[in-house]
Amino acid sequence: MSEGFVRRFFFEGLDIRGAVVHLGAAWRQMQEGRGYPLAVAQLLGETAAVTALIAGQLKQPGRLTLQLRGNGPIQLLVLDCDEALRLRGMARSDAAVPPAPVPELLGAGQGGQLLMSLDLPSARQPYQSFVPLAGDSIAAIFEHYLEQSEQQPSRLFAAASPEVAACLFLQKMPGADARDPDGWNRISQLAATVKPGELLAANAESLLTRLFHEDMAARGLRLYDARPVQYHCPEDWDKIRDMIRALGRPEAESLLAEHGEIVIRDDICNREYRFSPTDIAALFAARDALH
Repeated sequence: MSEGFVRRFFFEGLDIRGAVVHLGAAWRQMQEGRGYPLAVAQLLGETAAVTALIAGQLKQPGRLTLQLRGNGPIQLLVLDCDEALRLRGMARSDAAVPPAPVPELLGAGQGGQLLMSLDLPSARQPYQSFVPLAGDSIAAIFEHYLEQSEQQPSRLFAAASPEVAACLFLQKMPGADARDPDGWNRISQLAATVKPGELLAANAESLLTRLFHEDMAARGLRLYDARPVQYHCPEDWDKIRDMIRALGRPEAESLLAEHGEIVIRDDICNREYRFSPTDIAALFAARDALH
């Protein structure tokens, strides 16, 4: 479970559900070779943990993409994750990003937006929703989004270091007040005592016991098996070759004449695909031989 996990839980006597997300190697692999400033990495890590949390709710094959766009020093955070919890992501920012409040970093007051896109094979086009970046932290931005989209009170706490990214999620279900009128208020207040270091520790059971031990004993906590999260950004030469074939031979040869080679940059996976004149000639010769 070293790459990462999502572990859900349910207070049976309170009708409150939640999850703990912990990303270790998956988060470290996402940063490799990027050289992100610390402020950028922290926001990207927290968003990665939340993305895995939301993708863990997918009930069918699909791909969830979250984009935070703004006009601050951090222009873009983009994460995507499929139903198997295969995660990837990137940030785009100024070269130097000093510590600052999250709304300032993201340019939240300057037209910043959160875009959620859900691509399902069964749908003709992706489902998309846009909301303003409302909140003074990544956790607050997504807490607001989840409350709006799911119409249930929610609490979200997130933290990230260079080694680990994590979050704790709670949601009040429709029958909660009938079970215990003070249950949601009590659990929310207990959760708010969580410290970043506790979130970043890898043991979900220890975290929940520290925060909620009395309610766990009195109200019953169902702790589900952890689901693994992995960083997934494999090379896809076939897709890139198809892109070049779609350009057509004249356009490809024009690019070669101008640049000496064709270079296609895959930003989200931090990878370049390079094609020499010999590569391009062989690519089109192979295509022509099939027709």
